[in-house]
Amino acid sequence: MHTENAPADSAAYRMVVRSLSRRRKGASVADITAATALPLERVREMLPRAADEFSGRLQVTESGEILYSFPHGFVSRYRGFRPALKRLGGKLASGFVWLGSLLFKVWIMVMLIGYFALFVALALGSLFISVAAQSNSSGKRRGGGVHAGFSLFDLFIRLWFYSELTRPASRGYSRGKEARPSRPLHRAIFSFVFGDADPNREWAATEKKAVIACIQARQGVISLPEFMAVTGKTSVGAEEAILSFCAEFGGSPEATEEGTIVYRFDALLLRTDHEDRSFGSLSSPLQRLGRFSENPKTMNVWFGLINTVNILFGSYFLYNALNAGVIHSTEQLQTVSFLYGFTYALFSHFAAAPLVPITIGLGLVPLVFSLLFWLIPSLRFFSMKKENERIKMANLRRIGFGRIWSQPMAVHSGDIGNAADECKPKNMNAAGEQVIKEMGAYSIPQVEVNAQGNTVYSFNELEREKEALEQYRRSIAGSKPAIGQIVFDSGE
Repeated sequence: MHTENAPADSAAYRMVVRSLSRRRKGASVADITAATALPLERVREMLPRAADEFSGRLQVTESGEILYSFPHGFVSRYRGFRPALKRLGGKLASGFVWLGSLLFKVWIMVMLIGYFALFVALALGSLFISVAAQSNSSGKRRGGGVHAGFSLFDLFIRLWFYSELTRPASRGYSRGKEARPSRPLHRAIFSFVFGDADPNREWAATEKKAVIACIQARQGVISLPEFMAVTGKTSVGAEEAILSFCAEFGGSPEATEEGTIVYRFDALLLRTDHEDRSFGSLSSPLQRLGRFSENPKTMNVWFGLINTVNILFGSYFLYNALNAGVIHSTEQLQTVSFLYGFTYALFSHFAAAPLVPITIGLGLVPLVFSLLFWLIPSLRFFSMKKENERIKMANLRRIGFGRIWSQPMAVHSGDIGNAADECKPKNMNAAGEQVIKEMGAYSIPQVEVNAQGNTVYSFNELEREKEALEQYRRSIAGSKPAIGQIVFDSGE
């Protein structure tokens, strides 16, 4: 309980940090209390916060006392010039990425559809002129060439407007399946190039909820292996993360009589809702695998075809511009490709030097854009595959660590697995062995080879830690904090 003269939290925290900085090799709660004259419980609450901010480590003495040490010095992870500069840089980078992405998306929309429409218009125009000229020269009946030209034009229009790109919003993407509303064209294009929203964007909150549910279902106490099983973090990452979790949710590390560190969160037990949300075991929600695009495959095929058309036309105009070059006379016009000649003649009405806009505007620009239009999704596809493998391994850790903790004796790689695709890395045997080794970095197992030639791991120390943890939970069962009965109601 704070006295009237007790310093405010910020001042008290600075006193704790100053005291710790003079004792980098290790300090107990009693050491800091004696140095600061702060209440014991207040020091106990602030030490995990300091350990999180300054990358502290926990040590257990023979008597079971916990010491806080800071072998890497007192460089704050959250305050000071360097963290502030890092945050500012992150915000500026995010702003530039957002602006660049917006401009790039607009450019993509204009380039993909705009150039496709322009190239089709030029092709149809040249085809119309060619058919009309051939009709006149061969003495066919009047209007035949015009009719043929308009028939081809009508065919292109029908293919365009009745394709997947302009399907009405009231129709589904496929028959025989549950209908999904169509997406605006620009969003579908962006989905193909950049993908959709991260399916795990809320994962940080989901994971915290899973840890809190696990703590509440286990007398307000969690061990590091249990934390590893819920989060899928290795022992090194879990040690750092659980200190941050203590600082955020009012936890404090304690030592059992056997010297095992446990993390106690009494405040999380003061609740009116006693529903168990811990999934009945140490299992936790699994991260979802990323998808290349939410578009139907047929729509992505259309985008690929449109981009291919742009590549072909861009290459065609660039090739002819470099080889045929400037057209000086009507006779020379007859010697070049008809589409190039028609386009050159058309552009000559708008530009004094038509070769420049044809070379750059119809050749280089669409060709470079079309190559980028393929390159970005390709890079994203391989990056997504790599990220999905990471997600699968993290999910497998959650499953594997939970199974090892539940049954520490006689573990082999075949026990580490799950039928879900989210938990299946490419090489399951190697991945299972990796999970066992990562748990072995926390608690060294005894290794044997059974009669079938399989390697078996027995985590004897983990079994003893598990028994000590259960005994600790039983010892505090009677002292579990309760929210109590209502003694005052502002509405009465």
